[in-house]
Amino acid sequence: MKVVAPKAFTLEGGKRAVLLLHGFTGSTKDVKKLGQYLHKRGYTCHAPMYRGHGVTPEELLLTSPNEWWQDVVDGYNHLKKLGYEEIAVAGISLGGVFSLKVAEEFPVKAVVSMCAPIKRNNTDGLFDRLYNYAKIYKSFEGKTKEEIVEELEILKNTNSESFNGVHEITEMTCDGLQLINSPTLVLQGSLDDDIYQKSASFIHESVVTDEKDIIWYKESGHIITVGKEKDKVCEDVYEFLNQVDWIAS
Repeated sequence: MKVVAPKAFTLEGGKRAVLLLHGFTGSTKDVKKLGQYLHKRGYTCHAPMYRGHGVTPEELLLTSPNEWWQDVVDGYNHLKKLGYEEIAVAGISLGGVFSLKVAEEFPVKAVVSMCAPIKRNNTDGLFDRLYNYAKIYKSFEGKTKEEIVEELEILKNTNSESFNGVHEITEMTCDGLQLINSPTLVLQGSLDDDIYQKSASFIHESVVTDEKDIIWYKESGHIITVGKEKDKVCEDVYEFLNQVDWIAS
């Protein structure tokens, strides 16, 4: 069975725009509910789909984090080309790292970082994410258990520069956190792995803006935008964005 890949989406509303960024091995489904929630309340939302994501894990390994970052930049520029002058950015997991990098390199009204592994000091865990994604994807394709086991074994022996690239971009973004002076909201699941929890506190402490806050979700793990407390996440992001000093009404 052919798996239909999720696509980028744009929900045009008011003059206040939000760039929404998904995570590694994730897709725009990670931020779809948040985008719809904000759109219903007057925001324009755009979520790019990174190259290699939403397709086979083998195809993902043929792309690089630099290409994914370019997709993020293209997403920002897409909103600019549509005429939106005021843009906030919100991302989950690797998308949270990218959201911080956007705030370091481009003018943004605000930044929301959700479960971003900014303190990752190696590539540990990245292959596990890919491996789990591969199992699910191949199951959706309708492959037999034997086929899946065989293909996963091949995947284990595939060298990829993608993992090193993720680490390099994360390190660069971590080093630039003190450049961020836009209002910043850090969201973190309390049931998430230790690296993400440490990262959340570090991001909150490191950004130089006085307008910053951190919110913990006691019943949530990693992808909090689709977890048990997803409705609360939407509410908190909306409340934060509404406190930003937008010029556009």
